[in-house]
Amino acid sequence: MIDNHNLTGAGLSSAFHSEPLITLPNLSSHALSIRATALVFHDPASLRLLAYIERIAPSDATVLIIGETGTGKELVARQVHNLSHRKDAPFIAVNCGAISESLVESELFGHEKGAFTGALNARSGWFEAANGGTLFLDEIGDLPLSAQVKILRVLQEQEVVRLGARVTIPIDVRVIAATNVNLAEAVQAGHFREDLYYRLNVAAINLLPLKERAGDILPLANHFLKRYCGRMKLDSVRLNTDAEHALLGYAWPGNIRELENIIHHALLICRGDAIKAEDLHLNPNFFVSHSRHAHRPSSTAASLWNLEKALTDLYETPQDNLFDTLEQAIIRTAYEYCEKNQVQTGRLLGISRNILRHRLKRYGYLL
Repeated sequence: MIDNHNLTGAGLSSAFHSEPLITLPNLSSHALSIRATALVFHDPASLRLLAYIERIAPSDATVLIIGETGTGKELVARQVHNLSHRKDAPFIAVNCGAISESLVESELFGHEKGAFTGALNARSGWFEAANGGTLFLDEIGDLPLSAQVKILRVLQEQEVVRLGARVTIPIDVRVIAATNVNLAEAVQAGHFREDLYYRLNVAAINLLPLKERAGDILPLANHFLKRYCGRMKLDSVRLNTDAEHALLGYAWPGNIRELENIIHHALLICRGDAIKAEDLHLNPNFFVSHSRHAHRPSSTAASLWNLEKALTDLYETPQDNLFDTLEQAIIRTAYEYCEKNQVQTGRLLGISRNILRHRLKRYGYLL
């Protein structure tokens, strides 16, 4: 499900408007899942990812998504499907790691009656179920080599053979695979077929961990606040500034799923209408280093978040010449920050000294 509307709930900051939000269908059935249940595209890296998805989605090329557990690989696969010409056809998601090795081929390719002990009736496999649509094979690196050979044949021939059958069944399926392991290393170790790896890796998507797309953290947190406030029938609850900074300074080893759990738990224990940093119960072993270099991305993200909130407040009470007012504030604060040194101010803002002098004269800071 894709929602391009405001992600914020009652009483929450409205600094984020109209970035795409993707959620899993039937969210209540995924309450105990380790999968990410929501994905936003606010961080610059996520916006680049969305643009890439929009370019590859209309084709029928196979896609390989590589990312840590809980980063939203299935949600990315659903976005590819929903932006393709197959959007009205089935999307079937299969967790390859959850199928026992003895049943893999039957589950994927189907079987005929009597194909093996217990096969009392013929049954179609997941490839047939996804005919005309998209088959998402999650954790494909966990498949045994025997099943990998057959998947390669299906991709090449666009047909399946059920276990115990001699006839082929033509299919039209786009395959999107995902893994949280390095398949190139698995190929070198002999655990994954090289020819299948290259067949899947036509369009590759490297899904960054949440800590590397910090601009998505607060929009996601607000989305989960809205969702769980609704479920728990709570009035407006917001994150205070210390809580926001704590979220931005955390390394998120469990990625989006961990963020959802943290927000849910915080709502259970917080008092009043604001979640504080101590309500989040973040693992102290996973905070980002406080060295100047390591801390800068989180600090920048927090500053931009506060700036966007302030701008939104200004937009809600429009005034004449708002752009000039904002530009004057930027020039004035930068000029004062640099102790009225024009060269340093121009360098800080990335503009030439001549442009800066023109602006300073325009706003009355130079005669």
